[in-house]
Amino acid sequence: MNHITPLANLGRSLSDVAMGKEPADIVIKNGNLVNVNTLEIQEGIDVAIKADRIALVGDATHCVGESTEVIDAAGKFISPGFMDGHIHVESSFLTVSQYAASVVPKGTTAIFMDPHEIANVLGMKGVDLMINEAKDLPLRVFTTMPSCVPAAPGFETPGATFTPEMIGAAMDRDDIIGLGEMMNFPGVINGDANVHEAISATHSRQKCVTGHFSIPASNNLLNAYIAPGVRSCHETVTAEDAIAKMRLGKYVKIREGSAWHDLKEVIKAITKNKISSRFAILVSDDSHPDTLIHQGHMDYIIKIAIEEGVEPVEAISMVSLNVAECFFLSRDLGSVSPGKIADINILSNLYEVTVEKTIIAGKLVCDNGKLLNKITPIAYPDWSKNSVHLQAAITSEDFKIPTTNNKPLVNIIEIEEASVMTKLNVSPLPVVDRCITSDTANNICKVAVFERHNKTGNRGLGFVKGFGFTKGAVASTYAHDCHNLLIVGTNDDDMAFAGNQLAKIGGGMIAVCDGKVLAELPLTIAGLMSEKPASDVQQLIKQLEIAWEKLGCNLVSPFMTMSLLSLPVIPDIRLTDKGLVDVKEFAFIDLVTN
Repeated sequence: MNHITPLANLGRSLSDVAMGKEPADIVIKNGNLVNVNTLEIQEGIDVAIKADRIALVGDATHCVGESTEVIDAAGKFISPGFMDGHIHVESSFLTVSQYAASVVPKGTTAIFMDPHEIANVLGMKGVDLMINEAKDLPLRVFTTMPSCVPAAPGFETPGATFTPEMIGAAMDRDDIIGLGEMMNFPGVINGDANVHEAISATHSRQKCVTGHFSIPASNNLLNAYIAPGVRSCHETVTAEDAIAKMRLGKYVKIREGSAWHDLKEVIKAITKNKISSRFAILVSDDSHPDTLIHQGHMDYIIKIAIEEGVEPVEAISMVSLNVAECFFLSRDLGSVSPGKIADINILSNLYEVTVEKTIIAGKLVCDNGKLLNKITPIAYPDWSKNSVHLQAAITSEDFKIPTTNNKPLVNIIEIEEASVMTKLNVSPLPVVDRCITSDTANNICKVAVFERHNKTGNRGLGFVKGFGFTKGAVASTYAHDCHNLLIVGTNDDDMAFAGNQLAKIGGGMIAVCDGKVLAELPLTIAGLMSEKPASDVQQLIKQLEIAWEKLGCNLVSPFMTMSLLSLPVIPDIRLTDKGLVDVKEFAFIDLVTN
């Protein structure tokens, strides 16, 4: 449902409806309007809709004709539809169809997806698969062109590479809304020609450049990143950094996903420091099915913001008007105003954000939390599956790390629960048979990344602290952003078994112990997504969570935290198929320091 009827084609008819010369198609009667234009609640308001646009906001008694559908909103709240201004659909492990079926009943009327996960595996053909699937859904799906495929050139091996020429060509397409998150912030700051060519190509088509600035704000660096027109950032984790960015006119996308819980801290920029919310947007970034089913989507995130002290109308503006303005779409979207597209929610409870009805493009699509028409998923082609291409079967020998040192000091990745960040931990590790091994007594396991796109045979080896594993191994082909085969474990045999089993089923996630599968989630599409409904995927994820607990891990959304171990654009330290990366310095570092 990406189509928007040009205002030029409908303007006269809208005026006729507003004047009572022509009946409205739908009139919402006597609701409390959540007016995000003026940040107020207006009581006793009607909304008249003609085709897919709003004709009148006020008293619409004269707009009702014999064929007009009248919706009684007495005692309820009329709000703009909720928009997620930054989301990776692949991170839900669902197809776009199954994702839409999960979020539209929650009041989500539009998403701005950055399909860089599938782009790193299947290239532009994968991106087009998702765009084409979205065209006939009861959800407005805007697509940003992945900007960094791979995220860190030279530091990892992707399944595809996007050039500035490809990005420029994409910007000529009507189904591309802007440039996806510019993760290569060093490239922006240091004047990388390819990075700036991609940014310039986006600006020349009057489209939005979205950002990713994951280091603490500093005067020169932050200004150098914003100055070329990078318009937003979803990597803000402190209120202080949020204030610094908003003061410079940058949209801060405040993230509250399944594993990354940044909202309670970042929202203090508004609730405690009294900064205007004009440049604040609420986003999910990554949400898995359990969150969508049991908590919600943007409705849940709005509710958290309200609980943290944000006024409801202001919180809703952060998922409506602010999003539209960020993406240069406020002429058509973002508020319940005359002339705007009729993407509207009717809420029975404002503070609980209880969505009763959802209208998209002037059509009632959800009532009482239920889709009125079933979504029929598409069949994905065979070439999008069986995407795990290893040079050879993995053996336990592939995990050996020889040493001549009896007490080696090792650079270790230390994770932080419910955070995208890691930190460098330098610690001694035990040696067995002249090889460095895991130290489960101190919560340290081995981690490996195997290249799985081009059969290069590349593998990176390292250690990670914080998962709590005491036995077994886990593996995933969902591993940001190149999505190579990522394995974490306590022993080499189980790690090899986990990796080979995932290759056999075409990718996904798995937990094993003593050569036996405890649980697995097949992700047959690009090793990233399942074709199953959200409820089925959620049950498989639940079994994975139980298996992780059996192995000793009790973290929140641990497989989401694991998936970032190989992402070399978020500080401090990561592991790719090419080795250990110091993200602050953007340089490879040795595993052993002595």
